[in-house]
Amino acid sequence: MSSQAASDAEVLLAKNGCAGVITLNRPKALNALNHNMTRLIYHQLKLWEEDPETFLVLIKGAGGKAFCAGGDIIAITEAGKTGGQLAQDFFKEEYILNNAIGICKKPYVALVDGITMGGGVGLSVHGHFRVASEKTLFAMPETAIGLFPDVGGGYFLPRLPGKIGLFIALTGFRLKGRDVQKAGIATHFVDSQKPLCFLLKIPSLEKDLQSLKSPSKENICDVLDAYDKESTAGEDKPFILAEHLDKINSLFSGKSVEEILENLKQDGSPFAHQQLKTILKMSPTSLKVTFRQLKNGSSLTLQEVLTMEYRISQACMKGHDFYEGVRAVLIDKDQNPKWKPERLEDVTNEYLDSYFASLGSNDLKL
Repeated sequence: MSSQAASDAEVLLAKNGCAGVITLNRPKALNALNHNMTRLIYHQLKLWEEDPETFLVLIKGAGGKAFCAGGDIIAITEAGKTGGQLAQDFFKEEYILNNAIGICKKPYVALVDGITMGGGVGLSVHGHFRVASEKTLFAMPETAIGLFPDVGGGYFLPRLPGKIGLFIALTGFRLKGRDVQKAGIATHFVDSQKPLCFLLKIPSLEKDLQSLKSPSKENICDVLDAYDKESTAGEDKPFILAEHLDKINSLFSGKSVEEILENLKQDGSPFAHQQLKTILKMSPTSLKVTFRQLKNGSSLTLQEVLTMEYRISQACMKGHDFYEGVRAVLIDKDQNPKWKPERLEDVTNEYLDSYFASLGSNDLKL
C-alpha cells in the first residue's frame, strides 16, 4: 500500500515503540465509527494482545477536533429501513469490540482529546485509562434520536457516583474538559497544550508512553499520573454539576420515568425546570427503555449488559422513533420529531418488555 493510500485509510494501525497505536482517521466526519473501522480495530487489538512486544494499546482521533463523535448513524438508518444486514452486523460487531476493550489483556489508553459521544464512548470508557483534556466534550445524546445510551452504557452509567449516570442518560447532558474526570468518566486529565508556551502536552504524553521499556500497568499509570499532576486547566473551577448533585440524586431517584418527571415538576427550581423541559423533548420509548436498561445494568456484568443492549438495538431497528429521530436531528434538522407513542403513559410495560426479549439463536454471543 502506498503511503498516500495508507494515510487515507479510515483507521491507522501502527506499532510505535512499546505501543500499538490506533488512530481514528475520518476527521471530516469527526472520526465517526463505521463497520469497516470496527472490524479493523477488533482484528488488530486481538493480534496486539498476543504479541509479546506490545505492552500497551493507545487509541486516539485524527484532526484535532474529535476523538470519535459516535457511530455512523446515517448508514445504519439506511440499512435498517431496507432490512439490510448492516443494521444487525454493525451493532453486533461494535458491541463485540466494546467487550474486547473491556477484557483487553494489555493496558488500554484512550486519549479522548476532543468530541467523544456514543460509539466514541464505547471505544474508550471500558479501557483501563481514559485521558481527557480541556478540548474534551462528552455526551450520550441517544434519547434525542429515539435510540438509547448503548455501547455498554447500561454498565458504566449506573456505576458513576449517585444518579449522575441516569441524569446524563435521560437528558443527554454534555460534560466538558476536567468535568469529564470529575464525573468519574475519565481517569486522568492532561492539558492539550501547556499554558503560556507552545508545548503540545498530548503528543508529549504519547511519546513518553511509547518510549517506556517493557512497562507494567503501574508504570503506565505513573506516567499518566505525572502528566495529570502537571495539568492545571480548569483546576480552580468546581464541577459543573456540583451545586446540583443533591437535586440530581434526590429527583432522579424516582422508581419510574414518570416519577422522575413528577419530582422535577414538584421541585420547581430553575435547574429542575430546565431538565424537565429537556426530557419532555426526548422519545418517550427511549426514556423508558433507558431507565430500565440502567436499572437492570447496575447488577449485570459488561457481557450481560451488551447482550441486553443488542436485543434493544434490534427492537429499535424495527421501531419508529429511531428513524424519526435521525430524520429530525441529523437529516432534515427541523428538531421536531413526531414520536410514536408520543406520550410516556402510552409506552406500556408489555411494549417495553419486547425491547428486552431474547432473540434466541440471534442473541449476541460473547
